[in-house]
Amino acid sequence: MSNQTPHSFPTQTQEKYIGGIMPKPGKETRGEHFTKLVRNMMEEPAWRALSTSAQALYPWVKLEWRGPKHNNNGKIELSVRQAAERIGVADNTAMNAFHDLQAKGFLVLRKMGSLGVHGTPKTPEYEITELPLPHSPNITGRKLYREWANGQDFPVLKARANNPSGKNGKAKTHLQIEDDAIVELKTFTNSASQKRR
Repeated sequence: MSNQTPHSFPTQTQEKYIGGIMPKPGKETRGEHFTKLVRNMMEEPAWRALSTSAQALYPWVKLEWRGPKHNNNGKIELSVRQAAERIGVADNTAMNAFHDLQAKGFLVLRKMGSLGVHGTPKTPEYEITELPLPHSPNITGRKLYREWANGQDFPVLKARANNPSGKNGKAKTHLQIEDDAIVELKTFTNSASQKRR
């Protein structure tokens, strides 16, 4: 008779690699990438005041955090286009979701996005206030959303449009007429249309 019972459970090693390939000895294994939403944070008035797109975006922003060992909080990067793609909305809706998360104290924009020297875009960098900053004595994060009150939004830093007026800091060049000739333009109307008026 076998020592194994009909309801035997897999060992811890077997359980860890069910459905996958057993790694080679000495090789690092990585599981699923996940994040958590804490219930007491979701019961805060600031969370309930968020738009549904901002609530959908927040876990995606948190997924960019590398964890306590490799803490990149304050340098969390997620572009508007990436966010729009992940939550299945238009770019403007994703941008408004980022603004809403800032206004309610969940995110702080630490560095504006920009275009690099060779035209390569640099993504904005965010702090998730729920999480601690690297090398900070505060082990829980600033949790600014707890200080939010209805009608008292936090300041929202909006990315400036690159070259909004088309000037790039330079005066616009205009065609200059060499001589002082002025051309008068007249519009002629049909005499029949004038009689109707």
